Amino acid sequence: MDSKQSKNESSEVAGRIYDVSDYKREDPLSSGLARTHEQVSDTYAEGEIKAVIDDVNGRDIEITKEKEEK
Repeated sequence: MDSKQSKNESSEVAGRIYDVSDYKREDPLSSGLARTHEQVSDTYAEGEIKAVIDDVNGRDIEITKEKEEK
């Protein structure tokens, strides 16, 4: 692979954004975008009452807040 080809492929990757279909694709870029989207969604949901994490396999995982012992 020459330098010009590598630079073009890098530009394609950098310009790519998340799409719902990324969850069904199996290439590393789509998988990474889907996982990152899931992590952002989970982080956003943590501040909500009765928040759940939507697992990639369809399971809802409830986020519990445990009190610290003194």
